[in-house]
Amino acid sequence: MRKVEFKQKIYTYKFKNHLRRFPKKIIKFARINVFMIKIYTDGSSKGNPGPGGYGVVMLYKDKERIISQGYRKTTNNRMELLAVITGLEAIKTEGWDVTIYSDSKYVIDAVEKKWVFGWAKKGFVKKKNKDLWTRFLKIYAKHNVKFIWVKGHSNNYYNERCDKLAVEAAESDNLLIDTYYESNESV
Repeated sequence: MRKVEFKQKIYTYKFKNHLRRFPKKIIKFARINVFMIKIYTDGSSKGNPGPGGYGVVMLYKDKERIISQGYRKTTNNRMELLAVITGLEAIKTEGWDVTIYSDSKYVIDAVEKKWVFGWAKKGFVKKKNKDLWTRFLKIYAKHNVKFIWVKGHSNNYYNERCDKLAVEAAESDNLLIDTYYESNESV
């Protein structure tokens, strides 16, 4: 009989008084379904720049959390990125598997195509939203994040909710000042 060795880690678990061995891939697949947080995000700006806001819907098991905020003068891309950051920052412990659903090609492509990591190496020279991308990279490193693009205004229930939250936040009377944007607007 020939012995075959595999280069992947094997985890041993006690299951019904029997020892069972599972490859790491199977355990990771099973864990994703149990411990995954889904975050739907959207940003909005009435005029670009103009009053803007973001909306976030977080889902974990049967729980739902909603976050939104408006700003008096900002851009749509800033609100899209701030929605993702706010969702990730709302997770209190590190190491979660997180799936982010967004209609922002700006955010998704920058991360999935690894542009943001190149920008960071170059110090974000001539790149907009340096403050938010820096903040994003700090929180992104604390979780296992996957992005999924959702077509905007295509009857995706949670994306539509986020859009409504973002628009309502932008139109509210409780608008914050996007200090970084307003102080660096002419740059």
